[in-house]
Amino acid sequence: MAARYDPIPFDESDEINPFAAAALGKRERELQAWEADLKKREEIVRRIEEATARADITLEEKNWPVIIIHHDNANGTPIHLQKLQHVAFTTYLGLVFCLFWNIIATTTAWIKGEDPKIWCLAISYFILGVPLAYVLWYQPLYRALRNESAFRFGWFFVFYLLHIGFVIFAAVAPPIVFKGKSLAGILPAIDLVGDQALVGIFYFLGFGLFYIEALLSLWLIQQVYMYFRGSGQAAEMRR
Repeated sequence: MAARYDPIPFDESDEINPFAAAALGKRERELQAWEADLKKREEIVRRIEEATARADITLEEKNWPVIIIHHDNANGTPIHLQKLQHVAFTTYLGLVFCLFWNIIATTTAWIKGEDPKIWCLAISYFILGVPLAYVLWYQPLYRALRNESAFRFGWFFVFYLLHIGFVIFAAVAPPIVFKGKSLAGILPAIDLVGDQALVGIFYFLGFGLFYIEALLSLWLIQQVYMYFRGSGQAAEMRR
């Protein structure tokens, strides 16, 4: 009698769920589809990276000033050209400081009774000069030294010569506009120091800054030109 009945009637160890295999198969197919989609996306990313590398496209993070422009001399410029890039950056910052000091000098002259228009002109020199210098000659040189572009070298030479011309003009400050007093140069400094000693001193300091900027700029353009000729970029540009 006992053999006719299961001694453990509620034991389900041998019971098979008919839906388990179907559910497992469905989950496995979903995982396989997800894995295939992931591999497809990885392949697309790999192809984009390869195309970017072949096209020599560099993703540049805007890091100087913060989130405005990209500037990375240490990693972006070849080691043997980093000195030139440092000097170029110094001349750019030097121009910024010269134009800022020029505002201070013209402000003192305005306070002492000079025409307020010289102060307005000094402000305009700063507002226009700083961004234009960056766009017209500093950034082209930065990219030319990285990529050795003959076109960018040519662009730099044209506008850096204009920069040097302006700096020399500012250091002298001939009496063309408002007797030259909108620029802190040597001629207005001599004119002012007799009657307004403090203003004259400020203008003499401005002359010294513009003079140093001119000397450093002349040295830089000579060095860049020597590299330009020696690297064969000049011959490429003529072709």
